[in-house]
Amino acid sequence: MPKKIDSTLRSQAVRLVTEHRSEYSSERAVHVQVAESLGVSRESVRRWVSQHEIDSGQAAGVSTGEHEELRRLRAENMRLREVNEILKSATIFFAGELDPRNR
Repeated sequence: MPKKIDSTLRSQAVRLVTEHRSEYSSERAVHVQVAESLGVSRESVRRWVSQHEIDSGQAAGVSTGEHEELRRLRAENMRLREVNEILKSATIFFAGELDPRNR
């Protein structure tokens, strides 16, 4: 399971990449440097910057808020399906109990 990274560290990484982008020959180079200086992986820095760009409208994609809402709605959908299955089973059971042929 991935470890939880402090949001201040994420913000700092994004800020450093944004501020020092022009000083490096490639996007990957700045990610590597920031990752090494903060003691996190380059991939983490890349993902944080990418998500920041999506959230701020600079890039296309699913924003953090939309992702949270999708997750919440999927969980609610799963609970409702489970409740629906329970109600279907109860309906079948009680319909059988009320059938005069079963008496």
